[in-house]
Amino acid sequence: MRIPVAPAVRRVLVCLLSCAALSTALPAAAAPRAGERPRIPFAQRYHAVQHGGLARAANSAVTCRHSAAGGGAAEDPCVAARLGEGAAANHQYDMFYADVDDDPNTFNSTRAELVLPEEARVTYARLYWGGNLRVGEQKPPKDSGRVLVAEPGGAYKEVLADSLVGHRTANGADAFHATADVTRLVRDSGPGMYTVAQINVAMGRTAVGAWGGWTLVVAYAQEDAPLRHLSLWDGFETLAEGRRSFRLDTGPMRVPMGGSGRLGTVVYDGDRGLAGDHVAFEPHPGRTVPLTGSANAPGDAFDSTVTDSGGTQIRRRPAHRNTLGYDSDVIDLSPALRRGASDTAVRLGAARDYLWLGALFLEADARV
Repeated sequence: MRIPVAPAVRRVLVCLLSCAALSTALPAAAAPRAGERPRIPFAQRYHAVQHGGLARAANSAVTCRHSAAGGGAAEDPCVAARLGEGAAANHQYDMFYADVDDDPNTFNSTRAELVLPEEARVTYARLYWGGNLRVGEQKPPKDSGRVLVAEPGGAYKEVLADSLVGHRTANGADAFHATADVTRLVRDSGPGMYTVAQINVAMGRTAVGAWGGWTLVVAYAQEDAPLRHLSLWDGFETLAEGRRSFRLDTGPMRVPMGGSGRLGTVVYDGDRGLAGDHVAFEPHPGRTVPLTGSANAPGDAFDSTVTDSGGTQIRRRPAHRNTLGYDSDVIDLSPALRRGASDTAVRLGAARDYLWLGALFLEADARV
């Protein structure tokens, strides 16, 4: 389906990450380019205790270039990689843009479905995007804080970062991570297939590889849903030599015994087959519970997947099982909540991989 590019509509104001950017209004006035920092400490962006939940849509922006001769997985290693066969990683391939909209005005575009329950009311929505600016080509950082978004059945609208853009050159990569409040857009448009285009990622092949993608996180209220904690944190942190672990204090959270929940992560450049990545949750001080998703290989939490509690349930286009460097995963938190929760924290680690952390979101039953 062709989605025309509409005249640019500036959707969000620029402010520092430390400001309280929780307003759901998206002004139409033009906004200047967001500032940048090589490291942005994680901070809570949104929190609510309400009857409802969290939903998300996500997809990668680049993939490997398949052989001109075509053929199946046996003849074309790129086809096998997309299907999730073997330990394929982005640096092993010539990477190229995923572009599904057949619009000559966009060089990359991908879609994913946002699923909301009936009678759900959107209370907050935030879009995250990022990638590697330097591969076979060098993308200018000035374009990192801008993307095009089309709601279900709608035309593209320009969305600008409303916070500091994380931008760091390290380990041969030139990485960035940006974010914007899109509450009004999602509230007015509802569920369905969202398209995100013009993410400022580079294509080509290097020892580091090309990677990038987007995630839309939505909090909603629904009268018949359980009472839940809904929280969202974001920043820009790196796990590499000298710092292989990251702990985020997620604060007091009263969760009943046997409660259920889900933890979401947005992480860049996790390579499939490079073991040692892990995620854990601390429901109480001094107690740490490792978390795993059934779709993830043991010991490889960030293995280039877009999954929901272990299953590939999100409708996407393209829907490659191996995203070759982009992780937007939702993990079942229930095993860590069997004894409830009080003062909580999340731990992420990487023994060998080089990871860029962008966002964490959490949904958990609330004790009345």
